[in-house]
Amino acid sequence: MNMRKLAIAVIAMLLSGPAVFAAEQQAKGGDAQTVGEVRKVDKAAKKVTIKHGPITNLDMPPMTMVFQVRDPSMLEKVKVGDKIKFRAEDVKGALTVTRIEAAQ
Repeated sequence: MNMRKLAIAVIAMLLSGPAVFAAEQQAKGGDAQTVGEVRKVDKAAKKVTIKHGPITNLDMPPMTMVFQVRDPSMLEKVKVGDKIKFRAEDVKGALTVTRIEAAQ
């Protein structure tokens, strides 16, 4: 019976792992979006320049900088001067916009 209880406990821990990870990411700003303004769109280079507020998940202060985009079709949705909400991540050492939408 002790082995059965141990097995159940181990299975419960394994199943709760993703929920715990998601909660930790949320606490670190893991799903946070940043507010910004599009300053330049470079479709050829697949990059966008954004003047942004703090990016909490990257520990980055407000500034204006160039980001790569995960999906080049994102650049079709924005133009210079647009107020946006976006998600940036460090993807293999490159700061990359992984989500972008118009700010309300």
